[in-house]
Amino acid sequence: MNERESQKARDERLLKLFKTLDTRNEGHLDLEGLRRGLKRINHPLKDAEHLLHDILEAVDTSKDGLIQYSEFKHFFESADRELWRIFTSVDLDRNGKIDKAELRIALSRAGLVVESKRLQEFFDSMDRNNDGVISFEEWRDFLMFMPHEASLKTIYSYYLSTVNVNPEGDVSLSDEINHLGLGYFLAGGIAGAISRTATAPFDRIKVYLIAQTGDSAKKAIEAVTQAEAVQAAKKAAGPIKDSIRALWRAGGVRSFFAGNGLNVVKILPESAIKFGSFEAAKRAFSRLEGTNDASNISPISRFLAGGIGGVVSQFSIYPIDTLKFRMQCELVENGSTGNRLILETFRKTWTNGGPQAFYKGLPLALIGIFPYSAIDLGTFEYMKRLYTARRAKKLKCGEKDVEVPNWMVLGIGATSGSVGATVVYPINVLRTRLQAQGTAQHPQTYTGMWDVTIKTYSAEGLRGMFRGLTPNLLKVVPAVSISYLVYENSKKTMGLG
Repeated sequence: MNERESQKARDERLLKLFKTLDTRNEGHLDLEGLRRGLKRINHPLKDAEHLLHDILEAVDTSKDGLIQYSEFKHFFESADRELWRIFTSVDLDRNGKIDKAELRIALSRAGLVVESKRLQEFFDSMDRNNDGVISFEEWRDFLMFMPHEASLKTIYSYYLSTVNVNPEGDVSLSDEINHLGLGYFLAGGIAGAISRTATAPFDRIKVYLIAQTGDSAKKAIEAVTQAEAVQAAKKAAGPIKDSIRALWRAGGVRSFFAGNGLNVVKILPESAIKFGSFEAAKRAFSRLEGTNDASNISPISRFLAGGIGGVVSQFSIYPIDTLKFRMQCELVENGSTGNRLILETFRKTWTNGGPQAFYKGLPLALIGIFPYSAIDLGTFEYMKRLYTARRAKKLKCGEKDVEVPNWMVLGIGATSGSVGATVVYPINVLRTRLQAQGTAQHPQTYTGMWDVTIKTYSAEGLRGMFRGLTPNLLKVVPAVSISYLVYENSKKTMGLG
């Protein structure tokens, strides 16, 4: 906290501010009262409707819809301490003032690339007396209403929200996109499309191996489930080579990307729902835990939020997923390809079972996706948090001011994705067979989950549950790594933090 201000002076300042905001002299502030008060002092947030709700929720600890002075005082005393801590970290020469060069260095260290024009605007918004430096009082008065945990990233995002608000209360398109969570949709969609396309051939080989039930299939099972890694690689080479040759004969290079168009179409809504649900679930858990910061929830809540995000997204896009698997299994040498194959597969699936045919294996999928998404998203965020916490302690800064390097994102993503995929892989095998049943490459049919489990185990044993694991992991490790890398950098570019 600003050590030059005594407790008495601070109490007098906060009481005076509260009375100024309380335009109706009611002794408390509701949403309308807060709006009127901010207009009285001409604060930049006076028209930021979405932030006003966040401020009310953050300050109103009793959750009665009203801000009492005791709540007001507690919130802003805590805000003062955090803002003073960050102010001193930015004030490199310790002269009690921040100049533009110091602000630029601090933003750069936080991983924020800010154009010179926008940096000048950011600086000028706090330098109210235009003396070329920012005093702590100017810094505090501009940022004290910030509803979220203070860090340079949240401070800059807060500034962008204030400057993008017009007198009618509308926000700019970029700010509205971020507020509604559509920024996560765009970031996730870009990440998913790039990673899925880059690893499509591995996915194609995996589905081909899973769909096989003959002698070559048994060799594939043995090849990918040996205890010795080197021996596994040698034995897996034959079946995988056979798969590559068969796929090449069926359609050349295009055969390895069969279904990728559907994958890209599927990943856009899937990513939007997955990350949107994940973020919403984290916020819900943060409220249950009594904190307003979704990044500070417990590891268990983080894992549960990841599972919820996966289940909601899986349920939403499952028909497209089924169509993709069945299309891949209908691809044969000299057969239909491209859009014609998609239409033929859709008609055949509809004729054989109507709408329900597109949901074959859904219960297994939901059972499998929950632990996978929980492990994948939960582990990624947990490991990322561990890294930022250690770096923040070493650099003596806030966790949100630590930039995670790309190589670390790749490593964490590979770890979380591969562990999750291996744990739930048997469920994936059974679900894929239910989706692909009755196709050219998998003529076997099943009556349901129990039937496919019994038939698979009876014919191939436990090892059959891990068919195609090797190409799947070869796909998962780079796919998840690329996905998280693109996603994290896309968020940074869009200012999502």
